[in-house]
Amino acid sequence: MAKVAFLGLGVMGYPMAGHLVKAGHDVTVYNRTAAKAEAWAKQNGGSHAATPREAAAGCDFVMSCVGNDDDLRSVCLGNDGAFAGMAKGSIFVDHTTVSAKVTKELYEASADLGIAFVDAPISGGQAGAENGVLSVMCGADQAAYDSAAPVIDAYARICRRIGDSGAGQMTKMCNQIAIAGLVQGLSEALHFAEKAGLDGRAVVEVISQGAAGSWQMSNRYETMIDDKFNHGFAVDWMRKDLGICLDTADEVGASLPVTALVDQFYKDVQKLGGGRWDTSSLIKRLRAMG
Repeated sequence: MAKVAFLGLGVMGYPMAGHLVKAGHDVTVYNRTAAKAEAWAKQNGGSHAATPREAAAGCDFVMSCVGNDDDLRSVCLGNDGAFAGMAKGSIFVDHTTVSAKVTKELYEASADLGIAFVDAPISGGQAGAENGVLSVMCGADQAAYDSAAPVIDAYARICRRIGDSGAGQMTKMCNQIAIAGLVQGLSEALHFAEKAGLDGRAVVEVISQGAAGSWQMSNRYETMIDDKFNHGFAVDWMRKDLGICLDTADEVGASLPVTALVDQFYKDVQKLGGGRWDTSSLIKRLRAMG
């Protein structure tokens, strides 16, 4: 069992840190809103710290799951950052979806300090975090991955090293690219069924068993039919992720026409007041069009 720090207790990080305790690890948490860290410690039996540096002190592993590039830099760097409190040979594991640029920057900064850095973005949503069945895609030196994987297993259904540093974030981009097109296609199918006077549930019962089936269809069709979107992964975060995908596509020379289009559709959803709605809310845009 390891001594672990977990930085960031949002809808994903809060239950992930709890799974580490259940797996027997000694866990200290940090959250920008201290009251949430205190509540987590009271609920889970771990401890909490006032700064990332204090949380990371003496830890074998430091995990993070924060919001964006700037949030990640803030918990890693500076006098109060985790890197300042980590010993040589310890490992930082980042579960945030961020740009490949900041991953490279932090990988190099950690290497200069004798710290290993694993980019390990996650997929599976809030339910996956709560149930400990996330998909974790990693970019790291092999030795760092081999050490970190048994700890990550506390909340993972699958954890794989895809390649060297940055490969995890690139794989998460593939994930978000695939989801964008799937959700738009599912939205259009359900919208068509509504307009054609079909029973959407009956339609999905049939087509989900064939080539059209997907995780999105199985897990989101009922709430989409019922017009309920106060759950899951928010549109604002999806647009952040798709922006990273599109910027990186320009850098590597990839063509993402559908992703670019769906990103604009999500912008329309934001204009409808749906920034915090689940990503399956693309169907609301179609309904709003008549």
